[in-house]
Amino acid sequence: MHQEQATAAADAQPRLILTGIRKVYPAVVANDGIDLSVMPGEIHAVLGENGAGKSTLMKIIYGVTRPTSGHMVWEGQPVTVENPAHARSLGIGMVFQHFSLFETLTVLENVALALPGKPDMSDLARRIESVSKRYGLPVDPRRHVHALSVGERQRVEIVRCLLQNPRLLIMDEPTSVLTPQAVRKLFETLRQLASEGCSILYISHKLDEIQELCHSATVLRGGKVTGACIPAEETPKSMARLMIGKDLPACEHTAAPADGEIRLKLDGLSQASIDPFGTDLKNLQLEVRSGEIVGIAGVSGNGQAELLAAISGEAPLSEKGPVQICGNAAGRLSPDQRRQIGLCFVPEERLGRGAVPSMALSDNAILTAAVSKGLVRHGLIDFRAAKAFARECIARFNVKCAGPAAQARSLSGGNLQKYIMGREIMQAPKLLVAAQPTWGVDVGASAFIRQQIIDLRNAGCAVLVVSEELDELFEICDRIAVIADGRLSPTRPLAETSVEDIGVWMSGMWPGSESAATSTSNQ
Repeated sequence: MHQEQATAAADAQPRLILTGIRKVYPAVVANDGIDLSVMPGEIHAVLGENGAGKSTLMKIIYGVTRPTSGHMVWEGQPVTVENPAHARSLGIGMVFQHFSLFETLTVLENVALALPGKPDMSDLARRIESVSKRYGLPVDPRRHVHALSVGERQRVEIVRCLLQNPRLLIMDEPTSVLTPQAVRKLFETLRQLASEGCSILYISHKLDEIQELCHSATVLRGGKVTGACIPAEETPKSMARLMIGKDLPACEHTAAPADGEIRLKLDGLSQASIDPFGTDLKNLQLEVRSGEIVGIAGVSGNGQAELLAAISGEAPLSEKGPVQICGNAAGRLSPDQRRQIGLCFVPEERLGRGAVPSMALSDNAILTAAVSKGLVRHGLIDFRAAKAFARECIARFNVKCAGPAAQARSLSGGNLQKYIMGREIMQAPKLLVAAQPTWGVDVGASAFIRQQIIDLRNAGCAVLVVSEELDELFEICDRIAVIADGRLSPTRPLAETSVEDIGVWMSGMWPGSESAATSTSNQ
């Protein structure tokens, strides 16, 4: 049987062939003569640093972007993909890194827009529930997209794509905001699709995932193909070397002082979600001290968005006391007032909340650093100072862009994340709250950002990191807690817990929790 499959694979022609693909923008050559082929049933990784040209290449295949030059052959026939609808009609589906969802519509309506004709909505809702359940990606078709967390939106994108039964599935950072359990389930799905003949182009900065999942890999650097490998025969370190040309730096992490000043205190924080499908916060207790990093793990949609909104000031409380920042009862303060007493904040959603897409990077700097960096004086904006600050951030965090005047939307996802993290870190906050700090960032930049967070903590800042990447939390945090169903577990020093323990806690089963008590009483 295996011999027959091998012979069939040898005789099969590539499903997709790209030859000499070149894409030139006014300020940059994104793709420079790229050749790539993908076989039926092959899971093919595309590796590279942020700004290497991966997402541009995928958008060309999917018809979002037209190449400047080059040729594409699809299932033996030359083709010019006119637009995404044309791509879908050919059998090409794509899960975007930056979600292409209408926020004011429901999940059901968003999925319907991607399908040809006028689907029966009741039947489509059943299909969405069936597919999401089958693949372990729970999605409620009735919910509005604006009320979903980033992780939940990622599930919608994946389910929407799977409903179209694609012959080539493009996945751009599909696991960046999924839990380890959801990643395992997704991998099972992708292997099943590949065994049925579907080709998969897979972009991820998680090299252990590439090693585990992908059959082959093409490496891009500076818009050009610089190498290829078989991931199963490599290690994450060797693949990182192929990508960035050098070994990855290791984070230097010393023990936190035990007597730091309390910079963030949650004292019985309870808050009903304004979203009927959201998660209510229930009596949260937490302290974060200067000179330490506290991490909060959890499955997406368990109250992370509500917690971040309560801390940042986006959802003011009815009482002052449950959120205390740098010794101030801050529950009723506005986001700007909280920043003035020492808070800096990185939201999980880059475009739209972390940055205004149509505004220049220098103008985006003014939005949060106006006071702390003196960019507004006597009511007047100092544009020269704003450009200088943006330029310094671009240089220090190695942001690949056309300069301070570049629009936020023109940056790759990882480069925009580096800029937003840099903008907040360079304000030298007393308290930094960061959600998904290295989402979509390449391995080299991730290590750099994590070290910058550790250095900020070493300088006396209190840091709270909310992330679904347990490896990241275990690399940089001093203590860790879990949020589940709007409840917060006790914190544990990293030396006293493990990834396995935290994985169990993510289901709400920590010692003393209601779930644990219910489980014990049922035994």
